[in-house]
Amino acid sequence: MSQRPLRVRWLGRSAYEDVLELQHRLHEGADSWLLLLEHPPTYTMGVRAKLEHVLVDPASVGARLVWADRGGDVTYHGPGQLVAYPIIDVPIEPGATPRYVHRLEEVLIRVLADFGIAARTLEGYPGVWVGEGQPRKIAAVGVKLAQGRSLHGVALNVATDLSMFCHIVPCGIPDKPVTSMAAEGVVAEVQEVAHSFARHFREVFDVAGYDEAGVDWAPVPRVAPKPREGTGSALERRLTRAGADPSQAVPFHARKPAWVRPRVHHGPEVLELKRLVGSLRLVTVCEEAGCPNLSECWRDGTATFMINGERCTRACAFCLVDTRHPLPLDPDEPVRVAEAVAALDLDLAVVTAVARDDLADGGAGAFAATIRAIKERRPGTKVEVLIPDFKGDPRALETVLAAEPDVLNHNLETVLRLHRAIRPSAHYARSLAVLSRAAREGFVTKSGLMVGLGESFEELRGAMGDLAAVGVSILTVGQYLRPSAQHAPVARYWHPEEFEAIRAEGLALGFRFVEASPLARSSYHAKRGSEVATLVGDPS
Repeated sequence: MSQRPLRVRWLGRSAYEDVLELQHRLHEGADSWLLLLEHPPTYTMGVRAKLEHVLVDPASVGARLVWADRGGDVTYHGPGQLVAYPIIDVPIEPGATPRYVHRLEEVLIRVLADFGIAARTLEGYPGVWVGEGQPRKIAAVGVKLAQGRSLHGVALNVATDLSMFCHIVPCGIPDKPVTSMAAEGVVAEVQEVAHSFARHFREVFDVAGYDEAGVDWAPVPRVAPKPREGTGSALERRLTRAGADPSQAVPFHARKPAWVRPRVHHGPEVLELKRLVGSLRLVTVCEEAGCPNLSECWRDGTATFMINGERCTRACAFCLVDTRHPLPLDPDEPVRVAEAVAALDLDLAVVTAVARDDLADGGAGAFAATIRAIKERRPGTKVEVLIPDFKGDPRALETVLAAEPDVLNHNLETVLRLHRAIRPSAHYARSLAVLSRAAREGFVTKSGLMVGLGESFEELRGAMGDLAAVGVSILTVGQYLRPSAQHAPVARYWHPEEFEAIRAEGLALGFRFVEASPLARSSYHAKRGSEVATLVGDPS
């Protein structure tokens, strides 16, 4: 195997289409990856699959049907099943595919041995089997090799609902049953099995170096105590599961370091912009989210407009935006935003929104209408949009992209380990897939991260590398500031010198523009970032 370090990512439960997008994006690069995860209930069809092998309407059993470009017939992916997708270099030579498959099977056999299960291969049937009499399939293998790189991988049934296999002819094999570790009498957590798989994969494929990250992927054994059932808030329990210790955080009323205390001065320019925004019945995220840069940006005559109302359908652990039941959309809002942009004579307009999971398109139509209204009213204005993930709906994203924003921004917010704790309604893989799809279509993409939630520099570097790998051009990194005692605590305040190191690391990873400072937020110096990211040649 290549001597490039292996980047292991435990993604938790992630939609099949999102991870497929990530696989293809990462396949285009040069790095080595091992994606470990579970899928929601999904039947996948390989290139040789026969539709008659699907015996029911998948929707009738709560599953989806997806055609994939892997080998093999139909199989099932769902909760309680470990799925592993290696994206690594595989030499182009005779016999490469069967040798690669056999090495994956060897990894699975070693993993099962860790849990006391004797497994083997079966002549003529890919995958891993158990049982001396009637063989039972416990793990499936379906791969694709293209341009000397691998796609797709293996699925190991840990505690899978085996009844879901009764609705298909698994892998096109009608006479051999499917089993799981649980059915063989072994109780294990999928994440525990994922740790074992990562270790044996490194051994079998002779990995020289690696880094690991994952949702709630705390060290084993955990450094932080396990949450006691029924104690603490839901947020505290999520943080503890992620390996954090909320009791060691910075007290809410503790004095902040001087470098995170913004100088607020509302001069006449700020008051005039506030008057204009109010007269047009608009909302700015600057005010709603308590942005520390409000005075600086407003004095420069710029603001980030928040559309689709001011009530969010999600309750992220870092955000001050109202989470009451949202109100209907205002159809005149796009025109009023365009009026404000024209009145302010903006060269770059930034438009964001609350998450609107209550809407069929997640609010994508209003984004598109606002982009078009701005460009019609003031054709020279560039538009940056900071979008939610639209629950991963590619059609909603296409609606926004069809309006041709100049910059497509979607924030990852935090490192993978802390993602579920801080963004319980979001998904790390989904956010990366949104950015990847936009970059694949040629748009300038941007994302943002916060520090101070308990992440290490190595974890931050890993998240930055993940963003760079999916084609993000512009990165913002700023200090998290706790908006209330009910929000996630600050683990520590990063020093300005550390932000300089973050910026240097980001540029080394290939970002064309990095805004890293204690008070940096998504829209801070947005115009500068847009100008640099669209330059031809070396942006430095």
